[in-house]
Amino acid sequence: MAKSTNALQQPMNLSPELSAVTGKSTMTRAEVVSAMWDYIKKHDLQNPENKREIMSDGLLKPVFGKDKVTMFEMNKLISPHMTKA
Repeated sequence: MAKSTNALQQPMNLSPELSAVTGKSTMTRAEVVSAMWDYIKKHDLQNPENKREIMSDGLLKPVFGKDKVTMFEMNKLISPHMTKA
């Protein structure tokens, strides 16, 4: 019997905006979230006074649609940028 994959493990096609951040055009949701956090930390985009807040830069703003988001909003805002592969 084939093992089913959960939603976090399904390959997804990424929008050009999200691909610009992750560097890939197809990833699982779990990989996307991990890549987003790697990017955020590498570019020091967490608000130092509130680490749950992410400040958008030139690549994140087209994905998020606003200047700052909470870490909880991020998952909701990246969803429209992913479609099933």
